Amino acid sequence: MTSQCYAGRSRPKQRSPDGAAAKSGLSAGIGSWMVVLGIETTCDETAAAVVERLAEGPGRILSNIVLSQIEEHAAFGGVVPEIAARAHVEALDLIVAKAMADAGKSFADLDAVAAAAGPGLIGGVIVGLTTAKAIALVSEKPLIAVNHLEAHALTARLTDATPFPYCLFLASGGHTQIVAVLGVGNYVRLGTTVDDAIGEAFDKIAKLLGLAYPGGPQVEREALAGNAARFPLPRPMLGRQHADFSLSGLKTALRLEAEKVAPLTADDVSDLCASFQQSVVDVVADRLRVGLKMFRERYGKPNALVAAGGVAANQAIRKVLHQVAFETGTVLVAPPAALCTDNGAMIAWAGAERLALGLTDTLAAAPHARWSLHDVTGPVPPPSGEAAEIDADSVTQSGMADD
Repeated sequence: MTSQCYAGRSRPKQRSPDGAAAKSGLSAGIGSWMVVLGIETTCDETAAAVVERLAEGPGRILSNIVLSQIEEHAAFGGVVPEIAARAHVEALDLIVAKAMADAGKSFADLDAVAAAAGPGLIGGVIVGLTTAKAIALVSEKPLIAVNHLEAHALTARLTDATPFPYCLFLASGGHTQIVAVLGVGNYVRLGTTVDDAIGEAFDKIAKLLGLAYPGGPQVEREALAGNAARFPLPRPMLGRQHADFSLSGLKTALRLEAEKVAPLTADDVSDLCASFQQSVVDVVADRLRVGLKMFRERYGKPNALVAAGGVAANQAIRKVLHQVAFETGTVLVAPPAALCTDNGAMIAWAGAERLALGLTDTLAAAPHARWSLHDVTGPVPPPSGEAAEIDADSVTQSGMADD
């Protein structure tokens, strides 16, 4: 998607904390104080948040409201797209109003309105993006169509002001990637899954074993009481020179082990969960070591290993992330669990990061069911030898590298 200056209006002015308008232009935007509303509706959470971007350092979350749809989908053992979209329609206006009230802000106080424009379930994406467009149009604020994956990638800057470049481990129900985060809109994928995402595999194993939805936390809970050495499960891709993942074979192996001991007792379920989780932990550690080696060879030492996505809330996985970071001479930055799963604060922050670089979108911004980080635009780098100041009215695009 092309990101450009806000069509039909002059470029939004950046404000200082006392409300005085800053000088227009990209150089004024970088480091400016701003307040952004973020809306997230890509899956089964209806979320809105108001985030303040300070002149420097981490951001400040003024409000962060998340309404889960777990009860609506539990009977089906997974997210039903049509039910999710209807639930977003019913709840979003109230969620936005609650976020604004908790932040003590009106729409007039905002510097921009950001919404996740994909990737995700298209019905839900349309609901959130359309709502953001309406607010932006009526309140005459810039619109920022945020890539949901970029929002996860930048959350470490909201919580810890992590400087670029850093290595991102993004793991959720729909995505498993190792990414070099070189700047806003500048991402290089070092590894990805060739079949199932880690979170998806956890959910499918839970369903296979008869555990409640959502499955990931249930598998983790059962694993605490289990014997991880009982079932000899494979470690897919272990030792490979690339940093890709594969989980489908591991799922099949667990199913075959479960069939051997059926009918399953409570101890069987716990041991199967522990064995599965340990296999995933071992694979994550190995793949990250390779990914970090690739990062160093191409970009030098990363400033951090950053964990994002719902899987990063798993304590066994988070423990091994600390271990790998220590072994490879960097630090782990893992946002709080509430900011690893889908939320509006990460969307608002990504919007603020893009606004600071003069990157806004028109009301024609399209929703996307699929939208790779490869296709996310960033600021055009200045010609060699010139200052980094770019004309504020220029259209901005950048080529992205993706292995």
